[in-house]
Amino acid sequence: MSRILKAGVAGAGVFGGYHSGKYKQASDIEFVGIYDLDKSRAQALAEAQGCKAFGGDELSAFLAQLDVITIATPAFAHAQVALKALEAGVHVYVEKPLAINVDDGEAMVSLAAEKGLVLACGHQERAVFEAMGLYDVPEAPLSLEAVRNGTVSARNLDVSVVLDLMIHDLDLGLSLAHGEAGGVDATARYRQAEGYKATGADEMTAEVKFDDGFVATFKASRMAEARERTMRLVYPSGEVNIDFLTRKFENTTPFALNADFAEAEIAKDPLGTSVFRFLDTVRGERAKPLASGEEALKALQVALAIDEAVGP
Repeated sequence: MSRILKAGVAGAGVFGGYHSGKYKQASDIEFVGIYDLDKSRAQALAEAQGCKAFGGDELSAFLAQLDVITIATPAFAHAQVALKALEAGVHVYVEKPLAINVDDGEAMVSLAAEKGLVLACGHQERAVFEAMGLYDVPEAPLSLEAVRNGTVSARNLDVSVVLDLMIHDLDLGLSLAHGEAGGVDATARYRQAEGYKATGADEMTAEVKFDDGFVATFKASRMAEARERTMRLVYPSGEVNIDFLTRKFENTTPFALNADFAEAEIAKDPLGTSVFRFLDTVRGERAKPLASGEEALKALQVALAIDEAVGP
């Protein structure tokens, strides 16, 4: 597919702005515009991006003009917009999480396959692992310990900390795993503050066991005093300890990982890498996007199993 692709973004928030910028940078793209349920929000972002604004009941008319769309709405609306886009024959890139329940996620994957459309998800940190060379390690990891702590924020409170933050590391763990995820144990904490309202837990620690013996432990918080993003990978021949904030790692395995990964183009701009590979896949120039709908569905299934393990 060599023709110009007509692109749009649904969701006029922070990530809608990021994705609009990536489409404006992409080659052979006509950036049609931005849709938001609140048209005034769409207009504000569209003015900044120099494109058209769509809102309210104009979603169908918006989709009719597109070949590809990024969905950067609040998570509860991901599936609703994605299914309408797929029905309209539009290739879809949806920010994480893929959906907020398994039924919707499965429906999205199934419809994309039925229509022969690309369904990608915004698990962009796979680009960092690729730049490091972790996908080339010939050994299966024995264990993984991931920490992703964030300070209090008003963003993404429509989902639990698992679907907000931990799902990044769940996807990374699944991308390295050689077996299938099985049993889940989890403990949760909830932020108590006047006027604070959030869906689900604000801090979660979870252990996921795989059928080949691999054990992955995840901790995520959105009420920590300071940011922390680390991962420890234990292999039969050594360990890799990563600090994602300083973008450095220690490696005691015999495998030559890329110490300068942070300077690799794909890791300098993981979002751009993810969006541009989605477009390459739509054009038939790649076999798959950075993270496919099927892969995102697996991360969603584990995330929801963790939430269910601690109850409402």
